[in-house]
Amino acid sequence: MNYDEIQPNSELRAYARQQLNGVWGKIAFTFFILFLIYLPCNIISIFDTIQIVLGKEPSFTSIILLLLICMILTSGAFSLGFAGYFLKRIRGEQFETKNIFDGFSRFFSSFLLVFFTILFSYLWSLLLIIPGIIKAYGYSMAFYIMYDNPKIKPLEALKKSQIMMKGYKWKLFLLQLSFIGWVLLCMLFTLNIGFIWLNPYRSLSMANFYENLKKNQEKNAMQTGPSFTV
Repeated sequence: MNYDEIQPNSELRAYARQQLNGVWGKIAFTFFILFLIYLPCNIISIFDTIQIVLGKEPSFTSIILLLLICMILTSGAFSLGFAGYFLKRIRGEQFETKNIFDGFSRFFSSFLLVFFTILFSYLWSLLLIIPGIIKAYGYSMAFYIMYDNPKIKPLEALKKSQIMMKGYKWKLFLLQLSFIGWVLLCMLFTLNIGFIWLNPYRSLSMANFYENLKKNQEKNAMQTGPSFTV
């Protein structure tokens, strides 16, 4: 695929399927590892929910709170690790399951990136829901940008993401919407287990979306001047 030219979403998905050839199971296993890491919190949450439905007092509220805090604290590091994991794949580099832990080497920066993303999206949503959603889409490339720029500050990554996504938020929305049928199938017929197989497809499509914007905008910057660099 020619990353220098903006590609239709159908091409981004088609290329993702090609990139999954021979490694779909490997990537699904990586998502399964993440599922196992967060499994205790999910199991306890389900157990307490059942107790509440039965009219009983939840037994593990404090444990759930502690595990949720751990999930929030580690979400940035894992998001950064997965961003690099999928960029390695689409760039033809060697990638391993252990790469999803690479983000922990920049734990504080990745945590701040999650924190500011949630905070700013929430503040915009106080005006109306739609502005908050639009801002969230504007910030959606920040972890890829942070991976490509190890020394970048979280706020700068968010700023660069907004610049990159100018004019492309709707395109990303349509790309994500195109998976809605598969999402419903996973939720209704596989008890969410199917996401272990669907997430590699969606994630590679997202990585291709980023790479396509990055290469196109870098090419345009070379032709018109250094107005954009990632």
